[in-house]
Amino acid sequence: MEEKMENSLEKTGSATLPEERIVLIGGRWAGKSWSGNTILRGERFQYGRVRTTQVEVRHGEVEGRKLTVVDVPGWSSCLSLTDIPEGEKQSFKLYTSKSPPGPHVFLLVLPIDSAFTQEQRTTLEEHMKLLGGQVWRFTMVLFTCGDYLGERTIEQHIESEGEALKWLIGRCGNRYHVFNNKDKANLSQVSVLLEKIDEMMKNNGGASYKTDEQTFQIITEKQKDVTRRAKERQTHAEKQRQQRIKLIPEEKKMIPKLQMILLGSRNVGKTSVGNTILGCHDQESGKRTANSVVKRGFVGETDVTLIDTPGWWKGFPAWDTPEIIKEEIIHSMFLCPPGPHIFLLVIDAHASFHNIHLEAVTSHLELLGEGVWKHTMIVFTRGDWLGAKSIEEFIEGEGEALQCLVDQCENRYHVISNKNANDREQITELMKKITETVAENCWNYFAPDQQLLDCIKEKRKCVKEAALLRQKQVNATRDSAGSRVRLDALKVVLLGQKTFGKSATGNTILCKDVFATCHNEQNREENGVVAGRQVTVIDTPGWWRESSRWTEVLDKEIARGLSLSPSGVHAVLLVVPLIPTFGDPQRVAVKEHMNLFDARIWKHTIVVFTHGDEIADRSVEEHIESEHQSLRWLVDQCENKYHTINNMKRRDMTQVTELFEKIEEMVAGNGGQLFCPAMEETHQRIWEKAHRNQLKIVLKQRLASEFKKRELQLIMGFRQTLQDLLTDIQASPVATKPRFFIGDMTNKKYQVTEYRENDKKGEEEKLQAKISREIKKLDEEIMKSPTLQSSMDILVPDLAADSPAQFWSLSDQNIPNSNFDKVLGWLSKLHVSTNGDNQLTVNFSETSGYRSVPSLDSGSIIND
Repeated sequence: MEEKMENSLEKTGSATLPEERIVLIGGRWAGKSWSGNTILRGERFQYGRVRTTQVEVRHGEVEGRKLTVVDVPGWSSCLSLTDIPEGEKQSFKLYTSKSPPGPHVFLLVLPIDSAFTQEQRTTLEEHMKLLGGQVWRFTMVLFTCGDYLGERTIEQHIESEGEALKWLIGRCGNRYHVFNNKDKANLSQVSVLLEKIDEMMKNNGGASYKTDEQTFQIITEKQKDVTRRAKERQTHAEKQRQQRIKLIPEEKKMIPKLQMILLGSRNVGKTSVGNTILGCHDQESGKRTANSVVKRGFVGETDVTLIDTPGWWKGFPAWDTPEIIKEEIIHSMFLCPPGPHIFLLVIDAHASFHNIHLEAVTSHLELLGEGVWKHTMIVFTRGDWLGAKSIEEFIEGEGEALQCLVDQCENRYHVISNKNANDREQITELMKKITETVAENCWNYFAPDQQLLDCIKEKRKCVKEAALLRQKQVNATRDSAGSRVRLDALKVVLLGQKTFGKSATGNTILCKDVFATCHNEQNREENGVVAGRQVTVIDTPGWWRESSRWTEVLDKEIARGLSLSPSGVHAVLLVVPLIPTFGDPQRVAVKEHMNLFDARIWKHTIVVFTHGDEIADRSVEEHIESEHQSLRWLVDQCENKYHTINNMKRRDMTQVTELFEKIEEMVAGNGGQLFCPAMEETHQRIWEKAHRNQLKIVLKQRLASEFKKRELQLIMGFRQTLQDLLTDIQASPVATKPRFFIGDMTNKKYQVTEYRENDKKGEEEKLQAKISREIKKLDEEIMKSPTLQSSMDILVPDLAADSPAQFWSLSDQNIPNSNFDKVLGWLSKLHVSTNGDNQLTVNFSETSGYRSVPSLDSGSIIND
């Protein structure tokens, strides 16, 4: 969700000001601090390998101007706004308040020695939105590393870099300047910059950017509340820790042998944590952990066995994780018999943590068995990025999801700065906390269920057998395809879901960056000579996983991509990643979109698996056989035509050449025919698909509204019961029978309290008052009901059978009305009632050919 903030302008004087207030913003390692020193002509900010972790303000006089320069922490170019901690986003909004009453200019620092990509543009744009739309009139681009230009001008650099950089310069009103921070003797570069700032201030009428006062107050209050709650958590955590310490006898202050397992999502620093604990100084390879790895060493006098496990994709629950990764995580417990003392759950302290991340963590840890949380401690990495902020402030500022996780671990957490691996004090403290946790668990190991290991062994045996059989089938199919003829020209089209790596695959095939790896909504065709062949690649828009986001416009654009080559295409490359898992939702999406074309398309389709490095030392056949049956369905549909690509190894031309050879074999097997869809039939299928989706939507609306109606009826019925009870109490001041009331309706928990015959009048009045309050609450809830607000009408649009185009706004008015329109008219008058079990049912007429619909999720109608 886009975050917006209003801002205002404050007049500060004439066009030529004695004071100029400058805020340096940009990505990490862009040269902001160095540029601040160049502007102030002195070593005022730390720079080099020292990262700016908190806002810094410096003052100075330069060429008759009083300058205030604010250096703020840089953002990560690989993180979207949703990946950034909440506290960091709030602080970014308040950086402008460090130069009161507001900055005259934002210098957006960009290094010339690195490309400004479309992804970086997105990151930059999201950050600028935090400051409001008017921030651009106060922004100037400051290029650093000017020495990299050589003989070229900055204008030539801008024009050659691509659309993203040209967009940025245009957004800043063509205001830019170049610094060579290494050439400190060149004072003119600062003089020219200040003159450009003077001109911009003049054009802005001497106005300065000012943070909206209301926004400032809201964020300030939030930060105060976070600080208060952080202190409370710190106090509570310390009390819990003291209780654990009491459980440790003097002779067990040091554990002679300790077994631990590292868990967490990818790229959070698990391997770095393991190396820091064991004091390993070997340079990390940067490769992903594909299998559980056992490491041993001594920490002090403690013999430590540490198992590093493969990480799951951040934000993806266990059911989206490939089976092999889940097996490796479970198998890790059996690599340190009789079991681990502790699980170290690694969380990045410089990234957001929302409900999706909590669900991911919870679902993966619960694979290990019951009681795992008692043996789990959170280790926060990248503690150096916290700056002056405590870990408790990060926990409280990030939101309920992280707080819930920390509570689940009973405040067992620790912070590590992997960059300060030589700081053994942080490891000593961690070992103390681990010892306290082991003591709390009565010094017991976490005992894994042996049946889990038996199941893994049996499954791996079956997978290997099935993989060998599939490999034989593939070889037999390729042998029977006929002799391959090398083609001088190849035309391929890329299909697939968004984020599956289509565009990156196109770049790998053409050996150059021509397709933007961000969401594209239009087809793009590119050409190149690769492996002695003239190759044409058509990249189509990716479809969404969720059917609710499918549109007729997008389907037509995808279909148009296959018609860009009038003679047809040699191959349809259906791109699918090896991770996350390919399950039922992905299968439905693929089937729906492939069905837009005639069945011949499967004969011309090859599945291209991306993320080829994910399978490590396993074969792709083993991956196919171990995964969800939906993946095997897909491969079978393509008659075992598949290929694996690692887009991170663009220089490995063998993977591209092998793909070309497989395409040529497929073309030979198809008798040299190319695939060219019949567009008229394709558009008819697109139109019908749009109508089917609307049928599902309308049916869901019908059933959802009936649920709302029934809920309202229950509330109103209960309100009447309370009203009758209140009337009885008021009519009989001295009742002879027990009386009851039901409280806390908001939580739907019914608490029954009996009042005896000798209750006093005061208690009687309290009872009446409580019942009256409950009735008032119900009245408020009833008034909020959308069903009541619509006068109890069913919230379904009037779907007249003779006006489908008005409801869908279908672009093609020439398509004649079909049976879909009749069904919609019938559906709008559908009767929804309840059965004997008080469940909602849809009553169809006996002659309709349909019976009741059991599933709300699919919204499908089951035909008898």
